[in-house]
Amino acid sequence: MTDAELDEIMVFHWPRVLRQVMADNSDEWLKGFVRSIARHGKRPTWRPTSKQQQIMRRLVSELSAVSHGNEEVIEGGDGAA
Repeated sequence: MTDAELDEIMVFHWPRVLRQVMADNSDEWLKGFVRSIARHGKRPTWRPTSKQQQIMRRLVSELSAVSHGNEEVIEGGDGAA
């Protein structure tokens, strides 16, 4: 995982992953994992292990798939349905 990819995940995606897991999941291990990554991500020298990277990418991917499935279609202003 490059520094840029890690920064993107931690800044843009991880807060959503954290909120989603804490709200919708009863898996205590997963809750602990996302909290741990959020805590470690605050340290400038921290780098995720390869196992952590795999899980992080999977969670971000799953969240993207779920959020894209819930998008609403916005109709144009011409009144056509």
